[in-house]
Amino acid sequence: MDVDGSEQDPEMKEYSSVCVGREEDLKKSERMTAVVHDREVVIFYHKGEYHAMDIRCYHSGGPLHLGDIEDFDGRPCIVCPWHKYKITLATGEGLYQSINPRDPSAKPKWCSKGVKQRIHTVTVDNGNIYVTLSNEPFKCDSD
Repeated sequence: MDVDGSEQDPEMKEYSSVCVGREEDLKKSERMTAVVHDREVVIFYHKGEYHAMDIRCYHSGGPLHLGDIEDFDGRPCIVCPWHKYKITLATGEGLYQSINPRDPSAKPKWCSKGVKQRIHTVTVDNGNIYVTLSNEPFKCDSD
């Protein structure tokens, strides 16, 4: 029961925003971890933008909060410290380099594996950082 006596749909509660910290702290540290409705997430502040995703890498559970952020093909990515998998901050896509082995003059190009890491919504209100879990219906490798 909520304070007003009404019952809240448990599924909707799972997708309500949760305050995870202060904006000034995240801007200083550039990353923080939090538990939002029993889900571990990492929140990044990078080049003036906020991003949140599941804390464990989709590939093998590596700790993404310990990875470096690097740009690949013009897209900021977190690089998993365990196996160097590259995950875009904005979309959760896994990136890799591909080359045509039959073309000796071919240059490697960046390709997408599709969305592999579940990303979540970050909002700022009155100096507080809020995370709302993704309720996208597709199955994600990081789930």
